[in-house]
Amino acid sequence: MSAVAGDVVERAGGTVVEVGALYARGAELVRGHVRKGVAAPEVVIEDACQAAWSRLLYHRHRVSRECALAWVTATAIREALKLSRRDHRELSLEGLADQAGDLRLTRTSPSADELAEARLRLELLDALPERQQRLLWLQGLGFDYREMAGRTGGSVRTVERQLAKARRRLTMMECTGETE
Repeated sequence: MSAVAGDVVERAGGTVVEVGALYARGAELVRGHVRKGVAAPEVVIEDACQAAWSRLLYHRHRVSRECALAWVTATAIREALKLSRRDHRELSLEGLADQAGDLRLTRTSPSADELAEARLRLELLDALPERQQRLLWLQGLGFDYREMAGRTGGSVRTVERQLAKARRRLTMMECTGETE
């Protein structure tokens, strides 16, 4: 066996199969150490452990077999702490609802007039060429011109022109009342 091949075998998982075998033997042990080291919900512990094992797959050529479980444990603990800090910084909508109690929305559905107007707008959009429709939807989702150009394979100038054409055509159709 060559020195290079021997070096790979000495690593945590020269192959994905070896990392899989290590996971089968050590996953529960790592999870237990992370539970003891970090006061966090089980979901956070599990996510952190999975992230650590994924990183081991990526770095398997650099981590020695003897240190692999310690490396995964340390990585999982760091990840769990990071996820816990993020959970405390960011409040989920479910968490906000739990804190606020049962909030009743004043209106649960749009009025008949609002529905009719929304359907008319969709019919107008449907009358546009597919390319212009796609760009208007992307713009509605918050993409800027550069992002839209990247997604559609066009240039920023093409996106600008197509959106301008779409707006002119929509205005014309609204004024004339046509949908085709």
